[in-house]
Amino acid sequence: MTQDQWGHVRGELLKSVGKNNFSAWIEPISFDTVEDRTARLVVPTNFIGTWVSQHFGDVILRHLISSGLDVERVEFAVNGQAPMTPANADHANGTDARRSQPAAQVAPRTAPVAVTTHGMPESALNPSLTFSNFVVGKPNELAHAAARRVAEGGAVSFNPLFLYGGVGLGKTHLMHAIAWELRNNKPDLKVIYLSAEQFMYRFIRALRDQDTLSFKEVFRSIDVLMVDDVQFIAGKNSTQEEFFHTFNALVELGKQIVISGDRAPVDMDELDNRIASRLQCGLVVDLHPTDYELRLGILQQKVEAQRERTPDLRIAPGVLEFIAHRISTNVRVLEGALTRLFAFADLIGCEITMDMTQECLSDILRATDRKVTMDEIIKKTCEHYHLRQSDLMSPSRARNIARPRQMAMYLCKKLTSRSLPEIGRKFGGRDHTTILHGVRKIEELISVDSQIAEDAELLRRMLEA
Repeated sequence: MTQDQWGHVRGELLKSVGKNNFSAWIEPISFDTVEDRTARLVVPTNFIGTWVSQHFGDVILRHLISSGLDVERVEFAVNGQAPMTPANADHANGTDARRSQPAAQVAPRTAPVAVTTHGMPESALNPSLTFSNFVVGKPNELAHAAARRVAEGGAVSFNPLFLYGGVGLGKTHLMHAIAWELRNNKPDLKVIYLSAEQFMYRFIRALRDQDTLSFKEVFRSIDVLMVDDVQFIAGKNSTQEEFFHTFNALVELGKQIVISGDRAPVDMDELDNRIASRLQCGLVVDLHPTDYELRLGILQQKVEAQRERTPDLRIAPGVLEFIAHRISTNVRVLEGALTRLFAFADLIGCEITMDMTQECLSDILRATDRKVTMDEIIKKTCEHYHLRQSDLMSPSRARNIARPRQMAMYLCKKLTSRSLPEIGRKFGGRDHTTILHGVRKIEELISVDSQIAEDAELLRRMLEA
Protein backbone atom coordinates (compact mmCIF):
# COMPACT_ATOMS: atom_id res chain seq x y z
CA MET A 1 0.00 0.00 0.00
CA THR A 2 1.34 3.41 -0.97
CA GLN A 3 1.23 6.42 1.32
CA ASP A 4 -1.35 7.96 -1.03
CA GLN A 5 -3.62 4.92 -0.52
CA TRP A 6 -3.16 5.09 3.24
CA GLY A 7 -3.93 8.80 3.06
CA HIS A 8 -7.18 7.97 1.25
CA VAL A 9 -8.06 5.37 3.93
CA ARG A 10 -7.38 7.97 6.64
CA GLY A 11 -9.70 10.38 4.87
CA GLU A 12 -12.48 7.77 4.82
CA LEU A 13 -11.86 6.97 8.49
CA LEU A 14 -12.21 10.66 9.34
CA LYS A 15 -15.69 10.59 7.80
CA SER A 16 -16.60 7.34 9.57
CA VAL A 17 -15.44 8.03 13.12
CA GLY A 18 -15.74 11.82 13.33
CA LYS A 19 -13.17 14.56 13.88
CA ASN A 20 -12.73 14.11 17.65
CA ASN A 21 -12.24 10.33 17.52
CA PHE A 22 -9.96 10.66 14.50
CA SER A 23 -7.63 13.19 16.11
CA ALA A 24 -7.54 11.30 19.41
CA TRP A 25 -7.13 7.72 18.17
CA ILE A 26 -6.58 7.35 14.40
CA GLU A 27 -4.20 10.21 13.61
CA PRO A 28 -1.30 8.77 15.68
CA ILE A 29 -1.42 5.49 13.70
CA SER A 30 0.86 4.80 10.75
CA PHE A 31 0.73 2.03 8.15
CA ASP A 32 3.57 -0.52 8.17
CA THR A 33 3.22 -3.62 6.00
CA VAL A 34 0.89 -6.32 4.65
CA GLU A 35 1.89 -9.93 5.10
CA ASP A 36 -0.21 -13.12 4.86
CA ARG A 37 -3.33 -11.00 4.29
CA THR A 38 -2.70 -9.20 7.58
CA ALA A 39 -2.27 -5.42 7.64
CA ARG A 40 0.13 -4.22 10.30
CA LEU A 41 -0.36 -0.75 11.78
CA VAL A 42 2.04 0.99 14.16
CA VAL A 43 0.66 2.72 17.26
CA PRO A 44 2.52 4.94 19.74
CA THR A 45 1.38 3.04 22.87
CA ASN A 46 -0.18 -0.28 23.84
CA PHE A 47 -3.13 1.58 25.34
CA ILE A 48 -3.98 3.24 22.02
CA GLY A 49 -3.53 -0.08 20.19
CA THR A 50 -5.95 -1.86 22.51
CA TRP A 51 -8.58 0.87 22.37
CA VAL A 52 -8.45 1.31 18.59
CA SER A 53 -8.56 -2.46 18.01
CA GLN A 54 -11.65 -2.90 20.16
CA HIS A 55 -13.55 0.16 18.94
CA PHE A 56 -12.40 0.83 15.36
CA GLY A 57 -10.71 -2.39 14.22
CA ASP A 58 -13.64 -3.46 12.05
CA VAL A 59 -14.00 0.02 10.51
CA ILE A 60 -10.28 0.16 9.62
CA LEU A 61 -10.44 -3.34 8.12
CA ARG A 62 -13.46 -2.41 6.00
CA HIS A 63 -11.78 0.69 4.56
CA LEU A 64 -8.52 -1.15 3.87
CA ILE A 65 -10.45 -3.76 1.90
CA SER A 66 -12.42 -1.04 0.07
CA SER A 67 -9.13 0.55 -0.95
CA GLY A 68 -8.23 -2.65 -2.84
CA LEU A 69 -6.02 -4.26 -0.19
CA ASP A 70 -6.36 -8.08 0.00
CA VAL A 71 -6.45 -8.40 3.80
CA GLU A 72 -8.48 -10.38 6.32
CA ARG A 73 -7.10 -9.01 9.58
CA VAL A 74 -5.55 -5.95 11.13
CA GLU A 75 -2.89 -6.08 13.83
CA PHE A 76 -1.46 -3.29 15.94
CA ALA A 77 2.03 -3.06 17.40
CA VAL A 78 4.10 -0.44 19.17
CA ASN A 79 7.10 0.47 17.04
CA GLY A 80 9.87 -2.01 17.73
CA GLN A 81 7.63 -4.52 19.53
CA ALA A 82 6.21 -7.74 18.16
CA PRO A 83 2.42 -7.79 17.67
CA MET A 84 0.27 -10.22 19.60
CA THR A 85 0.03 -13.65 18.00
CA PRO A 86 -3.44 -14.47 16.60
CA ALA A 87 -3.98 -17.71 18.51
CA ASN A 88 -2.32 -17.26 21.86
CA ALA A 89 -1.02 -20.49 23.36
CA ASP A 90 -1.97 -19.38 26.87
CA HIS A 91 -5.60 -20.26 26.16
CA ALA A 92 -4.62 -23.78 25.23
CA ASN A 93 -2.75 -24.03 28.52
CA GLY A 94 -5.76 -22.82 30.45
CA THR A 95 -4.14 -19.60 31.68
CA ASP A 96 -5.57 -16.11 31.48
CA ALA A 97 -4.39 -14.70 28.17
CA ARG A 98 -5.28 -11.18 29.21
CA ARG A 99 -2.45 -11.19 31.75
CA SER A 100 0.22 -12.64 29.45
CA GLN A 101 -0.51 -10.87 26.16
CA PRO A 102 0.75 -7.43 25.15
CA ALA A 103 -1.91 -4.78 25.50
CA ALA A 104 -2.41 -4.18 21.78
CA GLN A 105 -5.00 -6.75 20.73
CA VAL A 106 -4.44 -7.51 17.08
CA ALA A 107 -7.79 -8.79 15.86
CA PRO A 108 -10.56 -6.27 15.20
CA ARG A 109 -13.84 -6.87 16.98
CA THR A 110 -15.64 -8.30 13.97
CA ALA A 111 -12.75 -10.05 12.24
CA PRO A 112 -13.49 -13.58 11.01
CA VAL A 113 -12.79 -16.08 13.75
CA ALA A 114 -12.57 -19.85 13.63
CA VAL A 115 -12.17 -21.11 17.15
CA THR A 116 -10.96 -24.60 16.30
CA THR A 117 -8.53 -25.96 13.74
CA HIS A 118 -9.79 -28.75 11.43
CA GLY A 119 -8.35 -26.96 8.40
CA MET A 120 -10.23 -23.75 9.22
CA PRO A 121 -8.53 -20.35 9.24
CA GLU A 122 -7.68 -19.33 12.80
CA SER A 123 -7.89 -15.89 14.34
CA ALA A 124 -8.11 -14.41 17.82
CA LEU A 125 -11.31 -13.80 19.70
CA ASN A 126 -11.47 -10.69 21.83
CA PRO A 127 -10.35 -11.95 25.26
CA SER A 128 -12.46 -9.37 27.09
CA LEU A 129 -15.75 -10.53 25.54
CA THR A 130 -16.59 -13.52 27.76
CA PHE A 131 -19.56 -14.51 29.88
CA SER A 132 -17.64 -13.61 33.04
CA ASN A 133 -17.35 -10.02 31.76
CA PHE A 134 -20.96 -9.74 30.61
CA VAL A 135 -23.13 -7.81 33.06
CA VAL A 136 -26.64 -9.29 33.20
CA GLY A 137 -29.74 -7.18 33.86
CA LYS A 138 -33.42 -7.15 32.99
CA PRO A 139 -32.87 -5.82 29.43
CA ASN A 140 -30.57 -8.69 28.41
CA GLU A 141 -31.26 -11.63 30.76
CA LEU A 142 -33.17 -13.72 28.19
CA ALA A 143 -30.50 -13.22 25.52
CA HIS A 144 -27.82 -14.14 28.05
CA ALA A 145 -29.66 -17.31 29.10
CA ALA A 146 -30.16 -18.39 25.48
CA ALA A 147 -26.50 -17.74 24.66
CA ARG A 148 -25.45 -19.76 27.71
CA ARG A 149 -27.58 -22.68 26.56
CA VAL A 150 -26.00 -22.69 23.09
CA ALA A 151 -22.52 -22.39 24.64
CA GLU A 152 -23.03 -25.66 26.50
CA GLY A 153 -22.55 -27.39 23.15
CA GLY A 154 -25.34 -29.91 23.62
CA ALA A 155 -28.71 -30.38 21.95
CA VAL A 156 -30.71 -27.13 21.87
CA SER A 157 -34.47 -26.91 21.30
CA PHE A 158 -34.14 -23.78 19.15
CA ASN A 159 -32.14 -23.30 15.96
CA PRO A 160 -31.13 -20.73 14.93
CA LEU A 161 -30.64 -18.34 17.82
CA PHE A 162 -31.19 -14.82 16.48
CA LEU A 163 -30.04 -11.92 18.67
CA TYR A 164 -31.10 -8.42 17.67
CA GLY A 165 -30.98 -4.93 19.08
CA GLY A 166 -29.44 -1.50 18.63
CA VAL A 167 -25.76 -0.61 18.54
CA GLY A 168 -23.75 -1.38 21.65
CA LEU A 169 -26.28 -3.52 23.52
CA GLY A 170 -24.15 -6.68 23.74
CA LYS A 171 -24.89 -8.80 20.66
CA THR A 172 -21.26 -9.19 19.60
CA HIS A 173 -20.19 -9.67 23.22
CA LEU A 174 -22.54 -12.64 23.60
CA MET A 175 -21.39 -14.19 20.33
CA HIS A 176 -17.73 -13.96 21.32
CA ALA A 177 -18.65 -15.39 24.73
CA ILE A 178 -20.37 -18.38 23.10
CA ALA A 179 -17.30 -18.99 20.93
CA TRP A 180 -14.93 -18.80 23.90
CA GLU A 181 -17.06 -21.20 25.92
CA LEU A 182 -17.26 -23.71 23.06
CA ARG A 183 -13.53 -23.45 22.46
CA ASN A 184 -12.73 -24.19 26.09
CA ASN A 185 -15.33 -26.86 26.81
CA LYS A 186 -15.90 -28.52 23.41
CA PRO A 187 -12.55 -28.30 21.60
CA ASP A 188 -13.55 -30.98 19.07
CA LEU A 189 -16.39 -28.89 17.67
CA LYS A 190 -15.77 -26.99 14.44
CA VAL A 191 -16.88 -23.42 15.10
CA ILE A 192 -16.70 -20.33 12.89
CA TYR A 193 -17.53 -16.79 13.96
CA LEU A 194 -17.44 -14.02 11.37
CA SER A 195 -19.31 -10.92 10.32
CA ALA A 196 -21.82 -11.07 7.47
CA GLU A 197 -19.50 -8.68 5.65
CA GLN A 198 -16.66 -11.19 5.93
CA PHE A 199 -18.96 -13.99 4.75
CA MET A 200 -19.68 -11.91 1.67
CA TYR A 201 -16.00 -11.10 1.02
CA ARG A 202 -15.07 -14.81 1.29
CA PHE A 203 -17.87 -15.73 -1.11
CA ILE A 204 -16.83 -13.03 -3.62
CA ARG A 205 -13.21 -14.21 -3.42
CA ALA A 206 -14.36 -17.79 -4.05
CA LEU A 207 -16.27 -16.62 -7.13
CA ARG A 208 -13.30 -14.61 -8.35
CA ASP A 209 -10.93 -17.57 -7.86
CA GLN A 210 -13.50 -20.00 -9.32
CA ASP A 211 -13.27 -22.00 -6.11
CA THR A 212 -16.83 -22.03 -4.82
CA LEU A 213 -16.62 -25.75 -4.13
CA SER A 214 -13.99 -25.21 -1.41
CA PHE A 215 -16.08 -22.39 0.01
CA LYS A 216 -19.11 -24.66 0.28
CA GLU A 217 -17.06 -27.46 1.81
CA VAL A 218 -15.64 -25.20 4.51
CA PHE A 219 -18.92 -23.59 5.52
CA ARG A 220 -20.98 -26.77 5.37
CA SER A 221 -18.62 -28.95 7.37
CA ILE A 222 -18.80 -27.00 10.62
CA ASP A 223 -20.74 -27.65 13.82
CA VAL A 224 -21.55 -24.10 14.85
CA LEU A 225 -21.85 -21.14 12.47
CA MET A 226 -21.96 -17.67 14.02
CA VAL A 227 -22.66 -14.69 11.75
CA ASP A 228 -22.65 -11.14 13.14
CA ASP A 229 -24.57 -8.18 11.66
CA VAL A 230 -26.61 -10.18 9.14
CA GLN A 231 -28.35 -6.99 7.97
CA PHE A 232 -25.19 -6.29 5.93
CA ILE A 233 -26.10 -8.90 3.31
CA ALA A 234 -29.69 -7.64 2.95
CA GLY A 235 -30.20 -6.65 -0.69
CA LYS A 236 -27.06 -8.49 -1.90
CA ASN A 237 -28.81 -11.20 -3.87
CA SER A 238 -26.03 -13.63 -4.75
CA THR A 239 -24.59 -13.55 -1.21
CA GLN A 240 -28.06 -14.06 0.25
CA GLU A 241 -28.62 -17.02 -2.05
CA GLU A 242 -25.41 -18.74 -0.90
CA PHE A 243 -26.13 -17.87 2.74
CA PHE A 244 -29.61 -19.42 2.40
CA HIS A 245 -28.23 -22.68 1.00
CA THR A 246 -25.49 -22.83 3.66
CA PHE A 247 -28.08 -22.14 6.33
CA ASN A 248 -30.40 -24.89 5.07
CA ALA A 249 -27.60 -27.43 4.77
CA LEU A 250 -26.44 -26.86 8.34
CA VAL A 251 -29.95 -26.93 9.82
CA GLU A 252 -30.77 -30.17 8.02
CA LEU A 253 -27.58 -31.69 9.47
CA GLY A 254 -28.60 -30.58 12.95
CA LYS A 255 -25.79 -28.02 13.25
CA GLN A 256 -26.25 -24.95 15.45
CA ILE A 257 -26.49 -21.44 13.96
CA VAL A 258 -26.24 -18.15 15.85
CA ILE A 259 -27.07 -14.91 14.02
CA SER A 260 -27.14 -11.28 15.13
CA GLY A 261 -28.73 -8.24 13.52
CA ASP A 262 -29.80 -4.70 14.29
CA ARG A 263 -33.49 -5.50 13.70
CA ALA A 264 -35.84 -8.43 13.90
CA PRO A 265 -35.86 -10.56 10.71
CA VAL A 266 -39.41 -9.46 9.89
CA ASP A 267 -38.28 -5.80 9.91
CA MET A 268 -35.41 -6.27 7.41
CA ASP A 269 -37.19 -5.23 4.23
CA GLU A 270 -34.36 -6.18 1.85
CA LEU A 271 -33.66 -9.55 3.46
CA ASP A 272 -34.75 -12.50 1.33
CA ASN A 273 -38.16 -13.74 2.52
CA ARG A 274 -36.89 -17.31 2.68
CA ILE A 275 -34.02 -16.28 5.00
CA ALA A 276 -36.30 -14.13 7.16
CA SER A 277 -38.74 -17.03 7.47
CA ARG A 278 -35.95 -19.46 8.40
CA LEU A 279 -34.55 -17.08 11.02
CA GLN A 280 -37.94 -16.69 12.65
CA CYS A 281 -38.31 -20.47 13.03
CA GLY A 282 -35.75 -20.41 15.83
CA LEU A 283 -35.52 -18.28 18.95
CA VAL A 284 -35.57 -14.54 18.20
CA VAL A 285 -34.41 -12.50 21.20
CA ASP A 286 -34.43 -8.72 21.55
CA LEU A 287 -31.68 -7.05 23.59
CA HIS A 288 -33.48 -4.06 25.04
CA PRO A 289 -31.84 -0.69 25.70
CA THR A 290 -29.94 -0.62 28.97
CA ASP A 291 -31.55 0.70 32.12
CA TYR A 292 -29.80 2.75 34.82
CA GLU A 293 -29.03 -0.25 37.04
CA LEU A 294 -27.43 -2.21 34.21
CA ARG A 295 -25.34 0.76 33.07
CA LEU A 296 -24.11 1.35 36.61
CA GLY A 297 -23.26 -2.35 36.97
CA ILE A 298 -21.23 -2.24 33.75
CA LEU A 299 -19.31 0.82 34.93
CA GLN A 300 -18.59 -0.74 38.32
CA GLN A 301 -17.27 -3.90 36.68
CA LYS A 302 -15.02 -1.88 34.37
CA VAL A 303 -13.63 0.07 37.32
CA GLU A 304 -12.86 -3.16 39.21
CA ALA A 305 -11.04 -4.55 36.16
CA GLN A 306 -9.08 -1.30 35.73
CA ARG A 307 -8.04 -1.31 39.40
CA GLU A 308 -6.38 -4.69 38.84
CA ARG A 309 -4.08 -2.93 36.37
CA THR A 310 -3.99 0.47 38.11
CA PRO A 311 -4.36 -0.09 41.88
CA ASP A 312 -4.06 3.63 42.69
CA LEU A 313 -7.07 4.57 40.53
CA ARG A 314 -9.27 7.02 42.48
CA ILE A 315 -12.84 7.95 41.60
CA ALA A 316 -14.87 10.49 43.56
CA PRO A 317 -18.27 9.45 44.97
CA GLY A 318 -21.17 10.00 42.58
CA VAL A 319 -19.13 10.00 39.35
CA LEU A 320 -20.21 6.54 38.17
CA GLU A 321 -23.84 7.28 39.06
CA PHE A 322 -23.63 10.54 37.09
CA ILE A 323 -22.23 8.79 34.00
CA ALA A 324 -24.79 5.97 34.18
CA HIS A 325 -27.59 8.49 34.43
CA ARG A 326 -26.42 10.84 31.68
CA ILE A 327 -25.05 8.42 29.06
CA SER A 328 -27.92 6.14 28.15
CA THR A 329 -27.39 5.67 24.39
CA ASN A 330 -25.43 2.42 24.31
CA VAL A 331 -22.76 0.47 26.15
CA ARG A 332 -19.97 1.32 23.70
CA VAL A 333 -20.40 5.04 24.32
CA LEU A 334 -20.58 4.33 28.06
CA GLU A 335 -17.38 2.27 28.06
CA GLY A 336 -15.65 4.73 25.74
CA ALA A 337 -16.41 7.56 28.16
CA LEU A 338 -14.95 5.60 31.07
CA THR A 339 -11.86 4.64 29.04
CA ARG A 340 -11.29 8.31 28.26
CA LEU A 341 -11.48 9.15 31.97
CA PHE A 342 -9.02 6.35 32.82
CA ALA A 343 -6.56 7.66 30.22
CA PHE A 344 -6.92 11.27 31.36
CA ALA A 345 -6.48 10.37 35.03
CA ASP A 346 -3.43 8.23 34.23
CA LEU A 347 -1.78 10.93 32.12
CA ILE A 348 -2.13 13.72 34.67
CA GLY A 349 -2.05 11.50 37.78
CA CYS A 350 -5.16 12.72 39.52
CA GLU A 351 -8.47 11.54 40.97
CA ILE A 352 -11.46 11.30 38.65
CA THR A 353 -13.69 14.01 40.09
CA MET A 354 -17.10 15.27 39.02
CA ASP A 355 -15.63 18.48 37.56
CA MET A 356 -13.02 16.52 35.61
CA THR A 357 -15.72 14.15 34.33
CA GLN A 358 -17.93 16.97 33.07
CA GLU A 359 -14.99 18.71 31.39
CA CYS A 360 -13.41 15.57 29.89
CA LEU A 361 -16.73 14.18 28.61
CA SER A 362 -18.29 17.49 27.56
CA ASP A 363 -18.72 16.44 23.90
CA ILE A 364 -20.31 13.10 24.82
CA LEU A 365 -22.58 14.72 27.39
CA ARG A 366 -23.72 17.31 24.85
CA ALA A 367 -24.47 14.60 22.30
CA THR A 368 -26.44 12.53 24.81
CA ASP A 369 -28.24 15.37 26.55
CA ARG A 370 -31.81 14.48 27.42
CA LYS A 371 -34.29 16.15 25.12
CA VAL A 372 -37.17 15.90 27.58
CA THR A 373 -39.55 18.87 27.44
CA MET A 374 -41.71 20.33 30.19
CA ASP A 375 -44.82 19.55 28.15
CA GLU A 376 -43.85 15.86 28.06
CA ILE A 377 -43.23 15.86 31.81
CA ILE A 378 -46.62 17.41 32.56
CA LYS A 379 -48.37 15.00 30.20
CA LYS A 380 -46.70 11.88 31.64
CA THR A 381 -47.28 13.04 35.22
CA CYS A 382 -50.96 13.60 34.58
CA GLU A 383 -51.28 10.17 32.95
CA HIS A 384 -49.49 8.50 35.85
CA TYR A 385 -51.67 10.14 38.52
CA HIS A 386 -54.87 10.09 36.41
CA LEU A 387 -55.25 13.88 36.43
CA ARG A 388 -56.11 16.50 33.85
CA GLN A 389 -53.44 19.03 32.89
CA SER A 390 -55.77 21.80 33.99
CA ASP A 391 -55.68 20.29 37.51
CA LEU A 392 -51.90 20.66 37.65
CA MET A 393 -52.15 24.31 36.60
CA SER A 394 -55.01 25.12 38.97
CA PRO A 395 -54.55 26.86 42.36
CA SER A 396 -55.96 23.79 44.16
CA ARG A 397 -53.94 22.69 47.21
CA ALA A 398 -55.71 19.36 47.58
CA ARG A 399 -53.12 16.69 48.39
CA ASN A 400 -54.05 14.47 45.42
CA ILE A 401 -53.25 17.41 43.11
CA ALA A 402 -50.51 19.28 44.99
CA ARG A 403 -48.19 16.27 45.31
CA PRO A 404 -48.30 15.33 41.59
CA ARG A 405 -47.79 19.02 40.78
CA GLN A 406 -44.66 19.06 42.95
CA MET A 407 -43.48 15.85 41.29
CA ALA A 408 -43.82 17.47 37.85
CA MET A 409 -41.91 20.54 39.10
CA TYR A 410 -39.16 18.27 40.47
CA LEU A 411 -38.87 16.39 37.17
CA CYS A 412 -38.77 19.63 35.18
CA LYS A 413 -35.87 20.81 37.32
CA LYS A 414 -33.98 17.49 37.13
CA LEU A 415 -34.60 16.52 33.50
CA THR A 416 -34.47 19.87 31.70
CA SER A 417 -32.17 22.87 31.69
CA ARG A 418 -35.04 25.27 32.44
CA SER A 419 -34.61 27.81 35.23
CA LEU A 420 -36.94 28.03 38.24
CA PRO A 421 -38.69 31.17 36.88
CA GLU A 422 -39.26 29.41 33.51
CA ILE A 423 -40.75 26.39 35.26
CA GLY A 424 -42.90 28.72 37.36
CA ARG A 425 -44.31 30.38 34.25
CA LYS A 426 -45.10 26.95 32.79
CA PHE A 427 -47.08 26.04 35.91
CA GLY A 428 -49.59 28.87 35.69
CA GLY A 429 -47.31 31.79 36.52
CA ARG A 430 -46.13 30.54 39.91
CA ASP A 431 -43.23 32.24 41.71
CA HIS A 432 -39.81 30.61 41.52
CA THR A 433 -39.80 30.13 45.30
CA THR A 434 -42.92 27.96 44.98
CA ILE A 435 -41.12 25.81 42.43
CA LEU A 436 -38.05 25.53 44.66
CA HIS A 437 -40.24 24.48 47.60
CA GLY A 438 -41.91 21.80 45.46
CA VAL A 439 -38.56 20.44 44.23
CA ARG A 440 -37.12 20.29 47.75
CA LYS A 441 -40.27 18.65 49.09
CA ILE A 442 -40.05 15.79 46.58
CA GLU A 443 -36.30 15.39 47.25
CA GLU A 444 -37.07 15.10 50.95
CA LEU A 445 -39.92 12.62 50.43
CA ILE A 446 -37.87 10.40 48.08
CA SER A 447 -35.55 9.53 50.97
CA VAL A 448 -38.35 8.56 53.37
CA ASP A 449 -41.36 7.57 51.25
CA SER A 450 -40.83 4.49 49.08
CA GLN A 451 -43.96 5.19 46.99
CA ILE A 452 -42.78 8.70 46.09
CA ALA A 453 -39.33 7.32 45.27
CA GLU A 454 -40.87 4.64 43.05
CA ASP A 455 -43.09 7.19 41.27
CA ALA A 456 -40.13 9.49 40.60
CA GLU A 457 -37.97 6.68 39.22
CA LEU A 458 -40.77 5.25 37.07
CA LEU A 459 -41.61 8.65 35.58
CA ARG A 460 -37.94 9.41 34.92
CA ARG A 461 -37.50 6.10 33.07
CA MET A 462 -40.62 6.64 30.97
CA LEU A 463 -39.51 10.14 30.03
CA GLU A 464 -35.95 9.09 29.15
CA ALA A 465 -36.96 5.95 27.26
